[in-house]
Amino acid sequence: MPAVRATARGLDRVLDSIPPAAGAEVMGTGVVSIALTLDGYETLSRILLVIAAVMWVTLAVLLPLRARRDPERFRADIRTPPALTSVAGTDVLGTRLALLGWTWAGIAALVIAVVIWALLIGPVLRHWKTPTVGASLILTVSTESLAVLAATLAIVERTDWLLVVALVPFVLGLCFYVFVISSFDLRQLVVGQGDHWITGGALAISTLAAGKLLAGAKALTIFGGGGGVLKDVALGLWVLTMLPVLLVAELVWPRFEYDVRRWSTVFPFGMYAACSFVVGAAANAGGITSFAQVWIWIALAVWAVVLAAMIHRGIRAVR
Repeated sequence: MPAVRATARGLDRVLDSIPPAAGAEVMGTGVVSIALTLDGYETLSRILLVIAAVMWVTLAVLLPLRARRDPERFRADIRTPPALTSVAGTDVLGTRLALLGWTWAGIAALVIAVVIWALLIGPVLRHWKTPTVGASLILTVSTESLAVLAATLAIVERTDWLLVVALVPFVLGLCFYVFVISSFDLRQLVVGQGDHWITGGALAISTLAAGKLLAGAKALTIFGGGGGVLKDVALGLWVLTMLPVLLVAELVWPRFEYDVRRWSTVFPFGMYAACSFVVGAAANAGGITSFAQVWIWIALAVWAVVLAAMIHRGIRAVR
């Protein structure tokens, strides 16, 4: 029947349009939701949480269909770093749900994320390409996201061993950052379509992980109660995370056309706020917290602009 065939063609177009980095939409929306709840704006945070959850569920339904429709292309996609956005998106959503009090959902998200990370990390590294670009740093982001969720659950459940386990992806993620950035193509600051911001975002989520570990050490009275090295690492990473060169590059070489990689710009903006709230509280640094209280509104504005651009692009595509 014509209606059925038209629906099938429409579904095919939707499946074909899903990029490997689709999980970045969940990452960006979820982390802004986290930052908002850390600043006490719970209602607004929950609105973004619902949007992030809908995005995640939609991808969870569509990606298996896409794999079945075009298995060759799907296999090619999962060998690239952007595929790891599925890990980071799951962890960010799980972290927000854990902060909401839904510990079971956070645990489920961590299990799913660990399984996906374990399945993807081998193919991604075996097909690694240099020089690297912004999307290559999803390798760090996905690994650090495991540390963030594990540390969050350790604090909520008061589980010492899980906080110790969270140290593993935290350190591994930092090693991955050095590995990727050592061959980074600096021209991406000029020609990147949004994913170049992950150079800062990867450091920001590492800072958040360090802040969570510091908060966990203080709450659970392990690792010396969070003093010394952990505090220094958290504060040091926060300083490194603030990359003014990214803002300068954006102003000098503006990129107004929507691209799914723009969600990789939203993510660092939200993560700057989230990591600042956590580190500021854990390290008793009021200035960092004050910065976060201002930056969160910039992050929300960037999220709204990119979301509107995505919806506009979607409407045009349908027409």
